[in-house]
Amino acid sequence: MTTITPQVLLKAYTAGIFPMAESADDPALYWIEPDERGVIPLDRFHISHSLKKAVRHGGFEVRVDTAFNEVITACAAKTDTRDVTWINHRILKLYTQLHKMGCCHSVESWKDGVLVGGLYGVRIGGVFFGESMFSRATNASKVALVHLVARLNAGGFMLLDAQFLNSHLEQFGTYTIPKKQYKPILEEALDATGDFGAFKLDYDPEAVLGWALRG
Repeated sequence: MTTITPQVLLKAYTAGIFPMAESADDPALYWIEPDERGVIPLDRFHISHSLKKAVRHGGFEVRVDTAFNEVITACAAKTDTRDVTWINHRILKLYTQLHKMGCCHSVESWKDGVLVGGLYGVRIGGVFFGESMFSRATNASKVALVHLVARLNAGGFMLLDAQFLNSHLEQFGTYTIPKKQYKPILEEALDATGDFGAFKLDYDPEAVLGWALRG
């Protein structure tokens, strides 16, 4: 079994490659480089009327990096609608190490003191590579994504990499670009300096929406 260190993992991301497992029960990891890359537009992010309402009045408290282990564990868990996940023990360990190094972050939705949704991803330069999200309450993960986009815009990020396009992400304006076009965009964004901690207004829904819809 090939040894993958956090340093090797970060290097792979800069080359446009990331690991996945066939399932949570499969100990092997496979390097993935999609021919068509999913990208969430930071300058044309779409928020539905109902989601704007959830950001303003949904009762979620959004926190950053306060429960990373709980978020990635929840993303890996099987649910009533998801029998198989691609996050195995090796991925849990590697990304937890990246989090401790300050290179991997969680955005969390809390309701009445309970973690009910969130997402996590890898940060390098001016790129945020979104990995996975989970939701245990209506709109919980969507609200976390809105807060993430606001944070990335405020911090000067250039690229939010979604890896793949699916019907869930499509509602936010996510699109795909061919690998040949993605590589120069990635390289330019990696040379930028994104400040993930610049945004301090998660408590202010109007500021969140303003930054998320800056385009």
